[in-house]
Amino acid sequence: MDIEILNSRVNESSAVLGALRAQIGKVIVGQEAVIDRLLIGLLANGHVLIEGVPGLAKTLIISTLAQTFDASYKRIQFTPDLLPADITGTLIYNQKTGEFVPKKGPIFANFILADEINRAPSKVQSALLEAMQERQVTIGDTSWPLPRPFFVMATQNPIEQEGTYPLPEAQIDRFLMKLRIKYPSFEEERQILDRMTVERELKVEPVLKPQDLDAMRDVIADLYMEEKLAEYILHLIQATRHPQRYPRVSAMHGLIRYGASPRATIYLARTAKAHAYLQGRGYVIPDDIKAVGRDVLRHRIILSYEAEAEQVSPEEIVTRIFEEIEVP
Repeated sequence: MDIEILNSRVNESSAVLGALRAQIGKVIVGQEAVIDRLLIGLLANGHVLIEGVPGLAKTLIISTLAQTFDASYKRIQFTPDLLPADITGTLIYNQKTGEFVPKKGPIFANFILADEINRAPSKVQSALLEAMQERQVTIGDTSWPLPRPFFVMATQNPIEQEGTYPLPEAQIDRFLMKLRIKYPSFEEERQILDRMTVERELKVEPVLKPQDLDAMRDVIADLYMEEKLAEYILHLIQATRHPQRYPRVSAMHGLIRYGASPRATIYLARTAKAHAYLQGRGYVIPDDIKAVGRDVLRHRIILSYEAEAEQVSPEEIVTRIFEEIEVP
């Protein structure tokens, strides 16, 4: 396809994102990287997991983003006593008709905030699997489609492990990206102090509709990616599974028990295209893949016992792979 035509389509369809960022900026100070990754998750039709210590506005960022869309939004607070039916819904007996009728749960919304997702046991975590992957929920013997778009934004606290349940690997793999949120800078925290110590309502106006998001996704699907970049993605994924085949990362053989799944290959290509879209380009460059690669891969690598003994983190392994695999 003509690159100039693609660039024109990208610039035209993404122009509204400036207004969206302005609305978010009314409430959120800084955290541009996290906001961009959430937008990439939306544009790539995936789900995002955010990890960070309490008080860094994880919930506020997600809820503010949801308010910029003219769509439904529900927050689910995960607790140890939560039941699967509390999320998906259940069947209620109607005494007048003598029939069981479905009572849909909060999962039936466009934007879902799964707050402190690691607070609920595994049976509740599994209730999200069908919804996140198949975009449907089964209540009784009937499957109900979820509204479009359907976007799960989950948070978890990495430091307080008492009363938490590690997410199943199958569910972690359903998340397009896992983000790490950091403390604000001195200047940003001063703005937060000035803004949040004044008693006034910070109102966010919706600027996008669900159909706008569908149009953006259609443009992103047409973005150009060279064959060499597709092979670069494949080599990155293969290096997580078979590091011994790559001389520069062969030293990591024995540190990785399980590498990234084929889903990671698909997600890395999708997020690279979405990143190029946010940059106003109709084509993908290696920097797009590098920009999102750590967020896509950090939660998909399972370490061996040797790596845990040596206190090697998945983040370090992913960083080493991106440093050593040759860029086309």
